[in-house]
Amino acid sequence: MLRSLSIRDYTLIDRLEITFENGLNIITGETGAGKSILVGALKLILGERASTDVIRSGAHKAVLEGIFDAPHADRIRHVLFDHGYEYDETLILRREIGSSSSRGFINDSPATMQLMRQVAESVIDLHGQHEHQSLLRTETHIEVLDNYAGLGELRAEYQRIYKEMEGAVKARRQLIAREKDLKQKQELYAYQIKEIDEISPKPGEEAALEVEAKLLENAEKRFAGSGELVQMLYESEESIYDRLVHARNVFSELATTDDRLQEPLTDLRSAEVLIAELTKFLQDYHARVAFDPERLQEIRNRLGELLNLKRKYGETIEDVVAFREKIGTQFELAADFEGAIARADKQVIELAQRLAHVAIRLSARRKEAALYIEEAIVRELGELGIVHAAFQVQFGVQADAKGWIRDQVTGKRFAALPNGMDEVAFFISTNLGETPRPLAKTASGGEISRIMLALKTILAKNERLPILVFDEIDTGISGRIAGKVGEAMRNLGEYHQIIAITHLPQIAAQGHNHYVVEKLVSEDRTRSQIRLLSTEERIRTIAAMFSGDEITEAALESARALLKHA
Repeated sequence: MLRSLSIRDYTLIDRLEITFENGLNIITGETGAGKSILVGALKLILGERASTDVIRSGAHKAVLEGIFDAPHADRIRHVLFDHGYEYDETLILRREIGSSSSRGFINDSPATMQLMRQVAESVIDLHGQHEHQSLLRTETHIEVLDNYAGLGELRAEYQRIYKEMEGAVKARRQLIAREKDLKQKQELYAYQIKEIDEISPKPGEEAALEVEAKLLENAEKRFAGSGELVQMLYESEESIYDRLVHARNVFSELATTDDRLQEPLTDLRSAEVLIAELTKFLQDYHARVAFDPERLQEIRNRLGELLNLKRKYGETIEDVVAFREKIGTQFELAADFEGAIARADKQVIELAQRLAHVAIRLSARRKEAALYIEEAIVRELGELGIVHAAFQVQFGVQADAKGWIRDQVTGKRFAALPNGMDEVAFFISTNLGETPRPLAKTASGGEISRIMLALKTILAKNERLPILVFDEIDTGISGRIAGKVGEAMRNLGEYHQIIAITHLPQIAAQGHNHYVVEKLVSEDRTRSQIRLLSTEERIRTIAAMFSGDEITEAALESARALLKHA
């Protein structure tokens, strides 16, 4: 639901914040008071293009913000996640319109107008007298039908198989397109595989060989140097170890005369131990130095072979190994191309059978639900004063000799569409004897408003748009029909939050909450404001809608009667 709408420096509004409630929220006011300004502000929050003309005179920018509760809006969550936005149960849409630029924000993060419109389509449906909105778009009818019938899981299953089918068909097409190229390269691949396999490089091998070669190349230097160090440290007559032992003995004698020398004496003994351990390591190292010119030459030859492979097939041995795996797969494919095609064909056939099975089930369930929708909408239109209405859910399929969907009974093939095999469109007529026409082409006026209201009432429990905005949909109706429309809107408010701008007292009286828009003049400036009416204020406001500026007792009694009835 729309929790609040905040407007600053927008046309006649300097600063305004409206808190909306659940149910039917009625907005009334005199012509020119600013009701259309509120709808315009809401449209801008929902991503409509903006003009700098909307900035209040003397202000730098207009700021409009809507705060929505959307605890179960799966579509919003998916849209936000797909664009890298975090999802929260509170959705904040803000629009800032400056003299040179316009910016949008979703949950305080910058957003494009396209993304704001995508999110808005999942939150709110704004219906004005001539608005192009969801139920008038034929492409939405199949989704409306599926929502009504609770076919979400079955359609999701179809869509999963459809995506698999798309991938399998694409892979088979690419395989066939590569046949000639694979055959031409088969001989080259065979030669390259043979050359690499004869050397059989291993990841990490080159680095290990280079370390071993460096040791062998410096064997003589390592042998002589380690031997010299052993002599210097331990084995010569004047070795460092012997001198340290002598120094330790002298130091020990001195330490008996001065306790401060005990700690340095410990350090000297540690140095003696360290020299002894170092000597032991060098003696072992000296004994293990290997002289193997044959192994060194073998390593050099191997490194030369690996270098030759890198020059041809990659910068590193790992690249060479990866290249071998790649061309090995291509070679196997070329060698068994007929088998690969057969396996691809089998996969496509199996997926097509699964897809057709689900598509036919989905179509049958839709047609069952369509019968209930047709009856319910005709009945609802009768309640709204259109007594000779006819409503049809028309189905179509695209015959396609190569289509993925095959009817097992008739053998006919049909095109597979993203949402099934069906094309769905709502048709309606509102006069006796008139042939039903596409809903999108139905004439505007009082009838279109009631048709939209009937559709939304029937589909209320199933349609996922939580907020409905009706901008003066009462055009062309009055009296008893207006009362019926008001009752239908109030009932619809049990399932959706509704914001409705109206001029009719019969509709205004049905609101769960009633707001009035007023134009005030102060300090030589005109300002619009909106406020929630108390019960007594509602009575007088509805009475004024009957009788005008001079409120009569009869008008007050009529207002009280309408409110009591509601």
